[in-house]
Formats: sequence, structure tokens, C-alpha cells
Amino acid sequence: MKAKLVLVVAVTPLCAFAADQLSADWVDPDTGHRIIRISTQPDSASFYFHQEMFTPQGDKMVFDTPAGIAAADIKTLKAGPPKLDIVVSNATAIAMARRTRDVYFRRNGMLCAANVDTHKVREITRARALAIDCDETFVVSTTFAEDPTGKMPRLAPRVVLPQRERMFPGVTNLTPEQAAAARKEDYLSRRIANPRCMAFVFTDLRTGTSVTNGYQYAWLNHLQFSPTDPNLLLYCHEGTWHEVDRIWTIRTDGSAQRLMHRRSMDMEIAGHEFWSHDGKTIWFDLQTPRSQDFWIAGVNVKTGKEIRYHLDRDWWSVHYNISRDGKLFAGDGGDPGQVAYAKDGMWINLFRPQRDGSVIGERLVNLSRQNYYGNDGEPNVHITPDNKWVIFRSNMQGKLHVYAVEIARSPVQLGIGETH
Repeated sequence: MKAKLVLVVAVTPLCAFAADQLSADWVDPDTGHRIIRISTQPDSASFYFHQEMFTPQGDKMVFDTPAGIAAADIKTLKAGPPKLDIVVSNATAIAMARRTRDVYFRRNGMLCAANVDTHKVREITRARALAIDCDETFVVSTTFAEDPTGKMPRLAPRVVLPQRERMFPGVTNLTPEQAAAARKEDYLSRRIANPRCMAFVFTDLRTGTSVTNGYQYAWLNHLQFSPTDPNLLLYCHEGTWHEVDRIWTIRTDGSAQRLMHRRSMDMEIAGHEFWSHDGKTIWFDLQTPRSQDFWIAGVNVKTGKEIRYHLDRDWWSVHYNISRDGKLFAGDGGDPGQVAYAKDGMWINLFRPQRDGSVIGERLVNLSRQNYYGNDGEPNVHITPDNKWVIFRSNMQGKLHVYAVEIARSPVQLGIGETH
């Protein structure tokens, strides 16, 4: 089925002014959307896109600052930049809990949790923790370890071609962006050519018992517990995305290891996976093949059925995220050196999926001043639980800060292409 992708453009208000004036509250002159700088200290950062940063009640958000973990009341954003509350000093957050008002962090080798209202800190365990499950009963980390049962045989080393041959066959004069992309993928491919055996370490916080399981010859990364099933973990086989089947799930007892999306063509990529908030769907960036055809794709955890929303090249994003009610997606765009090689892709985008399989896209923030290089340069969008704001981090004013852009405005719609 073919359906139109619709672009929503803004009517520029007379009060707009440039972000380089270092305002904390302005209207983007190119989109008509209001932007508020939430952080007050440079080098503050909102969370990586799949980490929970909102309280279960949706009234507060937490983020990292040089002073520690800060909380802000997102219900008051309409009135302007919120007052910040330092919950824990000299700490960096792992994630906000999904059912309580605790934010998790590490201090002096100890996993701790602090209540965002009272600031009361609990020491929990010395076990290493990369992710906390939805009811705060399990944490998980990874380790290099051989399967003691011998059931997981070592893989034969694979021959991996130079990435400029894989990515740009027949092209002799690469652009600087293409050459940089090939060098990056060469680094990733070296690790998957002859991978070491890794496994998960699941620690039960109720008993303190740790169990190692899920042995596999792969680079295990991107660990995310289901937001609704405390015993289900989403993870990836890291590496060159066009040479690995990346998206997997496993249960905390080591059972039901499952590949959630199998590549169907050479150079297809699927990655930057994340959960829907109801735990029913795993969403991901899909390209069929790499750098050519772009989708926001999802797979139903129970049935394996997939859904895809097609995007034009300039609407691709490094990361996507979804609202709690599943009615909105957001994306953080990308510069011309990213995998899409978009010529006009540096925007915070909003997407509204439609019943007919189409998607309406809207520009929220012009990121032409953004430096996307490195992890700190990736905006990593989050949609507030009330669907009124998109939270992101940006260096568009020179230093890294945390921002909110208001979704509401008076749109004018123009058709810009087709989806399938």
C-alpha cells in the first residue's frame, strides 16, 4: 500500500530570534516551535535515547549535570525554564526506575538508588549493573567467559573485507564523509572477525545471587530490560550492522534466546533498537540496504510480525524514540557524514504514524549548528509522558545543554513524497 508522507512546516512568528543569543527560552525561526533550555550548567546531558528519564507519574525528569543528578518539574515547562533540584551530588545516573520514584547510579563501586523527592539514598549491591529491570529485582552486566558446559563451540574466524569495498564497491574516489565512515566500520569489523565468548551476569537484588548465562561468541551490547516483563532482556550483537544479525532477546534464566529481526539482503542494517512502553514491540532503525532505503521498523515480541514506516533520506535520524501511548515518534536527525548522507537532515523531527500506514513528519528544531561528532553530539530524543515536549541534548549554543521543544503549534501541511 502506498501512502503520502506529509511534512508539517511552520509559520515563522515575529518574536523569533537566533539560538546564538544564548537565550534560555526562544522560538525556532525555521519551525515556529518554542525551545527551552532546561540545564543551567554547560556539559549537562539528558540520557541516552533508550534509558528511562521520567518518573512513572510523568511529573519529573532527571538528567546529568556537572554538579550531579538533577530533577526538573516538566509540568511547569509552559511557564519557562524550570527550577532544578540536585537529587544526588557528584554522581551520574544509570536510569530512572519504571515503577518507583528512584533514580539509579553508582558510587564508590556500589549500586545505589535515590528518591527524586526526598533525596534519600539506598545502597543496593556491589554487583556491576548496566541495566535495571522494570520491577527493580534484577540487574545485568556482561563478562568475557567461556561456556563451562562446552555447548557453545568457538566459531571459525571469518574473513571480513575492507569496509570501503563493502560499503562503496567500485568507487575509487570517496568523499571525506565516505572515507570516515569506512574507517569507523573497519574498527567495528575487526572485533567481529574473531569474537571472544561473552555472557550475561544477572544479579537478583532480592537474594544477592548472581548467575552467568547466555554464552555466545559475539560482542554483547545495548542491554535493555523490557518495561513490563522483569525477566526479559533486549540486547544486540554489536559490530558492523550490515554484517551482523543484531537484535536479540533472552530471559534472565538464560532461556529463550531469540533473534528478533533477521537481515534479508546484503548490506541491510537494523539497529539502535528500543522498547515500546507497553513492552509489546521492539522498534529499530531499518535500512534496506544500508544508506539507501530508510524505515522506522517494529517487531511484535510475541508474534514476530513486523511493521515499517518509510522515511525519505533527509528525515532519517541517528536515534528514534516513541511516546508512552505509541502515538508519536521523535528523531534526532543527522549530519551529512552519518549513514544516510542526508543533505538536509540536521533537525529534531516528530512523526505521527497514521492508521493507513503513512506517517506525518514535522520539523521541530533546526540543528544546523549542531556538532554530531561523538556520543555527546547525538541529541538522543525523549518524548515527555504528556506528549507535550521533546527533550534532547545539544551543543547548538556551543556547550552541551539539555533542551525541551514544545510540540504544539499551528501547522500547515504540504505533501512531500510517498511511503509504502
